[in-house]
Amino acid sequence: MTKPLARFRLDGRVAVITGGAGLLGLMHAEAVAEAGGRPVLADIDAARAVKAAASLAKRFKTQALGVGCDITDEASVRELLKTVLKRFGRVDILINNAANDPKVGPSSASGGHWSRLETFSVSQWGKDLAVGLTGSFLCSRVLGAEMARRGRGVILNIASDLAVIAPDQRLYRRPGLAEHDQSVKPVSYSVVKAGLLGLTRYLATYWAGRGVRANSISPGGVATGAEDPAFVQRLTDLIPLGRMAEPDEYKAAVVFLVSDASSYMTGANLVVDGGRTSW
Repeated sequence: MTKPLARFRLDGRVAVITGGAGLLGLMHAEAVAEAGGRPVLADIDAARAVKAAASLAKRFKTQALGVGCDITDEASVRELLKTVLKRFGRVDILINNAANDPKVGPSSASGGHWSRLETFSVSQWGKDLAVGLTGSFLCSRVLGAEMARRGRGVILNIASDLAVIAPDQRLYRRPGLAEHDQSVKPVSYSVVKAGLLGLTRYLATYWAGRGVRANSISPGGVATGAEDPAFVQRLTDLIPLGRMAEPDEYKAAVVFLVSDASSYMTGANLVVDGGRTSW
């Protein structure tokens, strides 16, 4: 019988993280490296991914790889798989992390703020769904099929607390602006993150007999220090723990979900939001 803490180890396992050069992508990659795994940082910004991977390899004395990849393009995703297999000979974990998240800010146009449902462009909708949903679908199909062929693997979809609840648009209100000029959290973000929960359940049941598990995590907001203090105060008033998450605070949960520690979990969504969805 394996000891409980040993189940969290990822020794030798290869984990592909999309959006791997971004804020949370780097945290996921660190988590994999700290548990003994070999992170592959796949990012549209190839140079940034390569640089970040080199830093991880040096810091954690592990093998790491940075790869440029457009996850909205199936040929690019297939090339990613070829690169990973050529370097490591296997892929054990996929973390679908990449997403568009246009920052909500002051109105800059007369006719209504770009983020509002009435003025949100079809073009932006398409871009957001292409990265957040189509990209996750393509990576799951291509890399997941390889894991299913080998009879073992884990897919983790990075959702959001806004996959579980609707955005509280009061958080973004600015005094003195007309209603149509008030910014909001765009509809595409909620749709993408909720869609990832559906994708998770589909993959979990589809490949259950092939040794591939699929789960999701719904994190709350992360404090970077760049947020407007008034926004932070309004948000933390909605969180029972009274604060936003630290950037590295999801690492242990990620290791749990991609390791054998969660070996009897599939099709589940782990909410880690400081209690916000409890109110």
